[in-house]
Amino acid sequence: MTTAPEEKVSLPGPAGVLEAMWWPSAAKNPRVAVICHPHPLQGGTMDNKVVTTLARTWRDAGHATLRFNFRGTAGSAGVHDEGRGEVDDLLAVLEWLRVEHGLHELDLAGFSFGAWVAAATSVRLPAGLLRQLVLVAPPVQYEGFTALVPPAQTLVFQGDDDDVVDPAAVADWVASRPQPPRLVRFAGTGHFFHGRLTALKAELAPYL
Repeated sequence: MTTAPEEKVSLPGPAGVLEAMWWPSAAKNPRVAVICHPHPLQGGTMDNKVVTTLARTWRDAGHATLRFNFRGTAGSAGVHDEGRGEVDDLLAVLEWLRVEHGLHELDLAGFSFGAWVAAATSVRLPAGLLRQLVLVAPPVQYEGFTALVPPAQTLVFQGDDDDVVDPAAVADWVASRPQPPRLVRFAGTGHFFHGRLTALKAELAPYL
């Protein structure tokens, strides 16, 4: 099966245009994966290697993917809003997918700051839309994270040598949820999964 090319698209966002990369499914699979990038004030963009690895994993499983830059990042309009406006950005992306591509099956993923945005948005989605939530190195130390109750179909990927997010705090957060997510640990792995991207892809692929 020939892989469809990835396309650069501009989406309407609440603070102006949002820059995105859309990878349609060559198999015409109805499920779409949307991947959120790490903190823009620390250099995070949709071209982050963890983000692109996640996108390739869904693509190789036959699903469409969309990654995008939050407001104020690279070619996206607006200014950083500490997560509040970024949730609105993600909701605008999902509305674009609904209108333009008939979105009705969603996998939602995020890395670091993007995991916070994805988790915070997941609780605001209409029933039946979200199939799976994937959080990579979720910053559970963020204010409000401990109050989030993720859906049962949530995966958490965490490196044991993360110096940005406390691995023990992530494990405690997972264990304290009413329906604990599945936690996959990566021994000897730091926050950015340097040298471990192939392992990350291999661990995620069976769930897709």
